[in-house]
Amino acid sequence: MSEELATGPKESPPAPRAGPREVWKKGGRLLSVLLAVNVLLFACTLISGGAFNKVAVYDTDVFALLTAMMLLAALWILFYRLRTVRFPDAVPYRDAHAGPIWLRGGLVLFGFCTLVMDVFKTGYYSSFFQCQSAIKILHPLTQAVFVIVQTYFLWVSAKDCIHVHLDLTRCGLMFTLTTNLAIWMAAVVDESVHQAHFHRSSHGNASHSRFAPDLERAGSQVGGDCPCDTAICQIFQKGYFYLYPFNIEYSLFASTMLYVMWKNVGRLLASSTHGHGHTPSRVSLFRETFFAGPVLGLMLLVVGLAVFIIYEVQLSGEGGHSQQALLIYYSFNIVCLGLMTLVSLSGSVIYRFDRRAMDQHKNPTRTLDVALLMGAALGQYTISYYSIVAVVMGMPRGLLGGLNLAHALLTIAQHTFQNVFIIESLHRGPPGAKPQETPPKEPSLTFANLDALHTLPACPPTPRLAGPSPAGPQEAVAIILAPRGHWRRRCLKDISLFLLLCNVILWIMPAFGARPHFSNKAEVDFYGYSLWAAIVNICLPFGIFYRMHAVSSLLEVYVLS
Repeated sequence: MSEELATGPKESPPAPRAGPREVWKKGGRLLSVLLAVNVLLFACTLISGGAFNKVAVYDTDVFALLTAMMLLAALWILFYRLRTVRFPDAVPYRDAHAGPIWLRGGLVLFGFCTLVMDVFKTGYYSSFFQCQSAIKILHPLTQAVFVIVQTYFLWVSAKDCIHVHLDLTRCGLMFTLTTNLAIWMAAVVDESVHQAHFHRSSHGNASHSRFAPDLERAGSQVGGDCPCDTAICQIFQKGYFYLYPFNIEYSLFASTMLYVMWKNVGRLLASSTHGHGHTPSRVSLFRETFFAGPVLGLMLLVVGLAVFIIYEVQLSGEGGHSQQALLIYYSFNIVCLGLMTLVSLSGSVIYRFDRRAMDQHKNPTRTLDVALLMGAALGQYTISYYSIVAVVMGMPRGLLGGLNLAHALLTIAQHTFQNVFIIESLHRGPPGAKPQETPPKEPSLTFANLDALHTLPACPPTPRLAGPSPAGPQEAVAIILAPRGHWRRRCLKDISLFLLLCNVILWIMPAFGARPHFSNKAEVDFYGYSLWAAIVNICLPFGIFYRMHAVSSLLEVYVLS
């Protein structure tokens, strides 16, 4: 009896041993986060300061900082790859949820467009290299090398759960993530300054001079020592500004993948993969739809492109067509947002009758997706609420004001219901997964015994065997799903594709220059140009990122439905 009592407490020491290990893991993460915060704040200070004339920070200072950060990040990536190639045991686990193929494919696509942008940027600054600093030509060349190295790194190492040099790896990943965020902010500031300069020059309002951008940084070179007056120079200038949205999305895609890698540093995974995977069959990927969602989504995509072209042409022409351009723009967006809201609601209603189990396993990728969806939606929420107040409290209440109000209200509703649908979809198990608690019998579920099935004559092939349990033939191990469950999955796939295509066109419009926030005078007159420009330039990049991140999440929902 005394020996049994003595041996009992001896089995508890492993618990205290795991405590310091977990504390040090959190301490290493805290160290890398503090490094990233300080570097990011310093970079943001220089980038934001370089966007104004009255601040003695020049664009060459910003280019020098970004070039140094990209070189350091590229060197660390090469060190990481060399270490993991020479020591294969450094990565004992790989996270099946991290870096799905569509995310890496999008990274490659945006990376290629970024390389094209760097070519245009190099050609633009090389057009008058005699009077330019060498750092302006070195910066796009360095960024091209950084994009190539980082894209290869994320393609082959996005799933790594490394277990050596944990603190150094965390700091390196966080520094690379910070470099991408700094590049993102620099591109957003350049795009905002360019749009502000275009709006100021097209409207010629002297009251906007307080927010006058640095024309050299915006790429205008008006009145400078290096005028861009040749045709090839203007082609390069316009080309790299049109490619800025792809550079912005590349930096954000890379940042999300780097964050997941940072979370997976030192992570222990079981030998069996839990939850749902990312490799569906070719049949389920291309054929299990009713084609209503893809067809309607493609129609809206084509119509949206036509509306965007008409909007840009009429707005850049005579001032008399701006009202008509805004009416067409708002009308299309109201129809698109209304349909997306109804479709998202229908998807949530379908889930009320879905018997699939909820996936409760730890998944850093899914946690990040949910956080980014909720956080990025705040940008459009902010703009919409400011627009609602300006329209309701402002004096002019015409047709344009009513469309603006309806657009703001539908934007809030669409973001809310789409987030609910996507988040609920990401937490669902794969098709055929049994819930933890045995559900009540329904006409769509039939429980069979394998021994009984062998004694019965051949059954008609209408029901489909979903998946027998490995427990043994003595239990009720097979679930035969009625065609109704298959019908629900096809509806969910149609809904996902429709929302995906609608989010694509709603990303294209603001990403490539549609700014009805400034063309519509309600908010500008109510808040003043300086305050309204600050609100839009801060919040709109998050709204643009929300659309592209929603596309990625909806593609995952489509695959997993």
